[in-house]
Amino acid sequence: MTEFYQEITPDGYGIAIKRKETLFCEQSPFQKVEIFESDSTLGRVLTLDDLMMTTEGDEFHYHEMIAHIPMMHHKDPKTVLVIGGGDGGTVREVLKHDTVEKVVLCEIDGMVIEACKKYLPTISCELENPKCEILVEDAIEYIKDKENMFDIVLIDSTDPMGPGEGLFTEEFYTNVKRSLKSGGIVCAQSESPFSQSDAVKKMYVLLKKVFPICATFTSNIPTYPGGYWAWAFCSETVKPLSYWDERRGNAITKTCKIYNKEYHDARFALPNYLKELL
Repeated sequence: MTEFYQEITPDGYGIAIKRKETLFCEQSPFQKVEIFESDSTLGRVLTLDDLMMTTEGDEFHYHEMIAHIPMMHHKDPKTVLVIGGGDGGTVREVLKHDTVEKVVLCEIDGMVIEACKKYLPTISCELENPKCEILVEDAIEYIKDKENMFDIVLIDSTDPMGPGEGLFTEEFYTNVKRSLKSGGIVCAQSESPFSQSDAVKKMYVLLKKVFPICATFTSNIPTYPGGYWAWAFCSETVKPLSYWDERRGNAITKTCKIYNKEYHDARFALPNYLKELL
């Protein structure tokens, strides 16, 4: 009998992926961490508490968007903080920018990092890069005393539950803003506008209290709820589509499966129902 991984949204629909074998499954102090080999074109799959995090087959849909859209809005991004993102995919994409001197990965669950290093090497491949500093600690505490440190902060968090719950508060966003240098940009994953509309609305209410500029961009992610995802673009001074570095952009585009200048520009065009939600 064929075994399936299934994730059903509260709206009563979801995805199913054929499982081949479990490669890793342990309970950390924070969550259940599992990586399994699928019998599909998606390859290996990472789940946390049985919720989809990433797959080898479609991870670029997420990681290219959360990294390159904000990074390409900055004229000279040198210091980057990634909050969450223990699989390493966001770090990998950040380090494609040759201006970057240091990227700090702050991930609360060391088990996620170690499991992904072992079982998802195509995603975690840059975690050993000397430009990457890995901190296994709570980002909520880490960010409290940081001021004027980062050009870019990428909040690559889980859903607003369990260990990710505290990353969706006004206090946390205020501390993140304080950690930015002049001209800095924050990008945060902001759930599915289609299947998690209540969470999206709540999050943007908080973000708009903290950041003078708060915009939304979207893209498709085949294995995420609804197949459609949103990210928040936040800054004190940088407006969406205000800058794009042709040299850096052209070099990065050659390494990407999705990202290019035309796709970048189109991400900020929103459907009517999302405009109304925000």
